[in-house]
Order: sequence, then structure tokens, then C-alpha cells
Amino acid sequence: MKSKKSIIQSARSTLALEAASILNVAENLNEDFEKVVSTILQCNGRVIVTGIGKSAIIAQKIVATFNSTGTPAIFMHAADAIHGDLGMIQVNDVVICLSKSGNTPEIKVLTPLLKTAGNTLIGMVGELNSFLADQADLVLNTAVEKEACPHNLAPTTSTTAQLAMGDALAVCLLECREFNEADFARYHPGGSLGKKLYLKARDLALSNEKPSIKPDASVREVLIEISKNRLGAVVVIDSNDSVIGIITDGDIRRMLENYTDIEHLSAKDIMGKNPKSIQHDALAVDALDIIKQNNITQLLVLEQNTYFGIIHLHDLLNEGIV
Repeated sequence: MKSKKSIIQSARSTLALEAASILNVAENLNEDFEKVVSTILQCNGRVIVTGIGKSAIIAQKIVATFNSTGTPAIFMHAADAIHGDLGMIQVNDVVICLSKSGNTPEIKVLTPLLKTAGNTLIGMVGELNSFLADQADLVLNTAVEKEACPHNLAPTTSTTAQLAMGDALAVCLLECREFNEADFARYHPGGSLGKKLYLKARDLALSNEKPSIKPDASVREVLIEISKNRLGAVVVIDSNDSVIGIITDGDIRRMLENYTDIEHLSAKDIMGKNPKSIQHDALAVDALDIIKQNNITQLLVLEQNTYFGIIHLHDLLNEGIV
């Protein structure tokens, strides 16, 4: 059994070796990489990414990254390809084939079939003197000195290099396409990530009541309005629906601490002035930033200078934004 110290050292050695290998892959980039990016950008079809073994798993991740960043892609397992899945490749598609050795039996069978169909074949390969590298129209060099595996057998450093190369392609492609946050949100509508990119302040405010009261309202009326709407606050507005203040549960507590006789008080006497607010078309995640920075639980939502609604911290929690 390894000691704790030797376990940490082994992990550090593995990570250092893989990091060095990625830097080496970066140094080996040549004009073929630029041609690959240009070819994919000009492609009127999809990017078909294929491989065998561990390379197939990396190919699936590359496909997922491509699809989420604006490059339509499909995964095709190299073994399944020669048993019918070649039918998924269309005439305008570009094919990327991943292989460390470039000489596996499945790759040797698949490569000529791809060439016959006339599709541009890109080889992401770790051995430049290989069948795949020789047959490919363009080559992405992912050669590594050795695997992190102490027996130099289990694909570790080599698959890390493939993964990094796929990320480099995806990032270059999204930058060339000027793929922005709005595009990203369109492809990621589900989960908290998507909501952070598309959910607006108005979407949350519309799901709540719109508590409001006039400045001359009595304390009793204030309490009834706060209790009725269950947002822990009521907004004080003038005749034009412009916000002039807010009364929260905290303001009620402070009123009771500061005044013995509350019968003569009205909303304008106990309200907080200049409440924090956000425009209705701002992102909900921006509302969260304002709430955090000001240590508050309610935030007013405005449409220009008009009262639109109110957001509570719980709304953001329920949507998974926090």
C-alpha cells in the first residue's frame, strides 16, 4: 500500500506529464489546424466524429462540445460504421477520425470507405507514420511521448491530448462564428446554466403578486398588504405608479422599536427610500448579484421608471439561479 505522500506525488506526476503533453501538442500545431477550422466553417453539412476504444469516448465529448457551441456534429463509432452506420454520413459532411496509433483494424477498414465517399477526412492521430495520417486530407497531430500509465499502456496522456485538441477546435470555431451568450442560451435552455443566460427579471416578477400602497396609507393597511402578498414587503407608489419607497418586514420591526404610538404613522413615515431596483428586461442572474451585494431579500423590478413588480430571493432559489 502506497503512503499518503507517495499517492499525492503519483497524482502530481500524472498531472504534470499530461500538462506537458498538452503544451507539446500546442507547439506542434501547424497550418493544417487552420485548414481544419476553415474546412469546418465552410462545411454545409455536419462534422462526423469517429473513433474506436477510448478515442471513441473522447469523440463523443468533442461532438457534445461542438453541438453546444454552434457546430453541428454527430458521433459515429468506428466499429458500427463498417456495419451500417456509414449511412449517416451525407455528401457535405466532414469526418474527423480519432486514433492514437492510426493503425487499428477498424480504422484501416473505415478510412478507404470514407475516402471513396469523397468526404474530407481529418485525422486526429498520435502517430504521423500511420495508415490514418497517410490517408487523411488533413492531420491534427496529437502525438505524446508516453502515457501517464506506468506501463505505458492505458490511454491517459494520449486521450487528454485528443480532448484538448477538440476543445481548441471548438473554441476557434465559436470565435470565428462570433458565437455569443445569446446563442449559447439558445442551445442550453434547460437547467440552471440555461436559466442564467435567458431568464429575465420580468419572468420572475410576473409570477408574483404586485404589492403596492399609497404613501398616506395607515400602518394597519401596510400590515394587511404585506401579509396578503407573502413577499415580506410592499412598495410605496405615487399616483403615476412611480416608486417612492418600500416597506419590508424589517421596517415594521424597526417601527415597533422606535415608536410607542403607531396610530398616527403612515406608509411614508416608515418606508425605506431609494430602494434597490433592476430593469424588467435585465437578466435574473444580475438581480441575484444586486441582492447579494446589498444583503437584501427583495428587489424591485421597474419598466423605465414605472413599478413593474418585485423579486424575492426565494424566486431565484426556486429557479436554481443561486
